[in-house]
Amino acid sequence: MIKKTSRLALMIASAALLAACASGSKSEDGLKWPRPYSVTFNKNRGTFPDLGSLKQIRQGNTKDQLYYLIGRPHYDEGFRVSEWNYLFHFNTPGQGTDNITTCQYKVKFDKHRRAQSFHWRAVDPENAVCPPAQEQPAPAMMAQPQMQRIVLSADALFAFDKGDLAHMNAQGKAELDDVAAKLGRLERLDQVRIIGHTDYLGSDSYNMRLSQQRAETVRNYLISRGVPANVLYAYGAGETQPVKQCDNRGNRAELIACLQPNRRVELEVNGMSISNNR
Repeated sequence: MIKKTSRLALMIASAALLAACASGSKSEDGLKWPRPYSVTFNKNRGTFPDLGSLKQIRQGNTKDQLYYLIGRPHYDEGFRVSEWNYLFHFNTPGQGTDNITTCQYKVKFDKHRRAQSFHWRAVDPENAVCPPAQEQPAPAMMAQPQMQRIVLSADALFAFDKGDLAHMNAQGKAELDDVAAKLGRLERLDQVRIIGHTDYLGSDSYNMRLSQQRAETVRNYLISRGVPANVLYAYGAGETQPVKQCDNRGNRAELIACLQPNRRVELEVNGMSISNNR
């Protein structure tokens, strides 16, 4: 009976010793860690975690949520234990072994089996920072809306002192066809402001009506060429925004020629990926 009792005590002591050896070691913070490469998942190799998933881990996560984010624990652990341990590898160019840093990761659970605390331990190199700092990718450059001004000569668009479609010149139609094609190639077209301008010859009210008529005619022409009507707005500015001043002491023909830059139709285009090729 005494021999049997001694043999049983020896077996219990041996089992306890083996369990202590197999369970790993304690770190400086008092946590008990499994031996790094005694993982039972993925043939002792550990895994490269998804960094985005790691960032989503927080206190209160359930085991099912952790399983979804970073997978099953890597060591011989089940769902009823109070902690899960993982062996993670990180790509760290210029650091670690072959540019890889290896860390252990521990999640401890409370009595409700929800994540309570999270711990890291460096494995290779032993003095590594875990988790290693990851270089943040440069933020993608968001395309910004642009504004482009297209200036068309009213003399090229219309017969002198005219503003309806019947008096639009062939050259003017060709230029507007080109504008419509460019607008159609934009990634996004937000708005096109069409502004008619005149010279100061004639009364203010007449020039305002003529500039408005020309802007409306250009708008209608662009609509006929497939430009959405809801982005096109027509305005008349009359003679209020001249770009050239002329001496009116010459003869009328010379004055009309001098004032030609003021007779124009401007298109202010707001959109994305505007081509600068005219």
